[in-house]
Amino acid sequence: MRTTENTVDASALSARRRWSILVCALIAAMTATAATSGFAYVIPALHDDGMSLSTAATLAAVPTIGITAAIIAWGWALDRFGERRILLLSMAITLAGTVGAAVAVHADAGYRVLGAALLLGGIGSGAANGASGRIVVGFFPADQRGTAMGIRQTAQPLGIGVLALTMPILASTAGITAALSVPAAVTAVGLAAVYFGVVDPELPPSSLAAETGNPYRSSGYLWRIHAFSVLLVIGQSFLWTFVPAWLIIALGWSPFGAGMLVTVTQVLGAVGRTAAGRVSDLWGSRMRPIRVIAAAAALSLALLALADRFDSPTAPILMLIASIFTVADNGLAFTAIAESAGPSWSGRALGVQNTAQFLAIAAITPVLGAAVERFGYPTVFGAAAVAPILALPLIPGDPTPREEPVPRR
Repeated sequence: MRTTENTVDASALSARRRWSILVCALIAAMTATAATSGFAYVIPALHDDGMSLSTAATLAAVPTIGITAAIIAWGWALDRFGERRILLLSMAITLAGTVGAAVAVHADAGYRVLGAALLLGGIGSGAANGASGRIVVGFFPADQRGTAMGIRQTAQPLGIGVLALTMPILASTAGITAALSVPAAVTAVGLAAVYFGVVDPELPPSSLAAETGNPYRSSGYLWRIHAFSVLLVIGQSFLWTFVPAWLIIALGWSPFGAGMLVTVTQVLGAVGRTAAGRVSDLWGSRMRPIRVIAAAAALSLALLALADRFDSPTAPILMLIASIFTVADNGLAFTAIAESAGPSWSGRALGVQNTAQFLAIAAITPVLGAAVERFGYPTVFGAAAVAPILALPLIPGDPTPREEPVPRR
């Protein structure tokens, strides 16, 4: 099989090199989290400087608008031109946006310039957020893909952890410009990781995409994954968005204590994603572990609602458990999509998956916030437990395995 400068035959790749490529892809994916979530960590400092919370919240939402609008287009480009070259292009755009945001704040250039920089960073981050499907399917055998994608999907919680541990401190001690240099630095490191460490696998002569064409037309498998993933992301979004306020306002925790617990939940969530991927490899199934995870998420959220209703001291522990289960399915869904769509459609299919979840989060978050104000946290915790129950009948069975080249271990 032909090998070019930036593509390699998977069968000729050592296990060490395969895992190093995955780590580089993970670092690249962290840049999407940095670009889209970083601004939120300077909101308190901006508010102290006189910016209204509504303005700051609007600016914080701008990168998400950018990534949502561009991610499917980036997915098409990933499928058409390969992950390495598209990641280099997209992350250069992200770097321009993240550097531009820091410069705009330093120069006091105004909200429009700052918003344009944040939008550019969000648009560029779409490729990094939706990439790695071809790398995982192309370089890893089927019994390692769940673990590999689970590791890759730790990028989001690890990225959040980096931002949470650095940006608020820098904003309060060295200034907002210094804090906004963190997303730019993460993006620069990610860009270097892709340039020096990522190559594309050679496409096999026969792939699922080549055999069946558009995978969305051949069966409802991908549509069902998107549907249940939208329901499962509701609990994740609610906990990630409102838990800090719940701990500080409702339970009376200190901001430092709440921040430390949130960081712990992110680390354990990353471990949970990897563990779920490993279980799926051992079971030889992506969907059966998701059913278990959905049931566990529903149960833990329901118990959290009861504990909070009766002011039980176990509520924070149950929140931590619920936080693990509400994110554990993510890597499994990504693996199943990449395997089913094939290397010529994985970018677009993962783009659809991310877009559906982003839109769901954007739509449901204000509703959940209003519900908390009117009914209280226990009621909304209980309502969030309903979503994974509704997701259970939508989870399909695993497709029949197909023959494919197996990379050397």
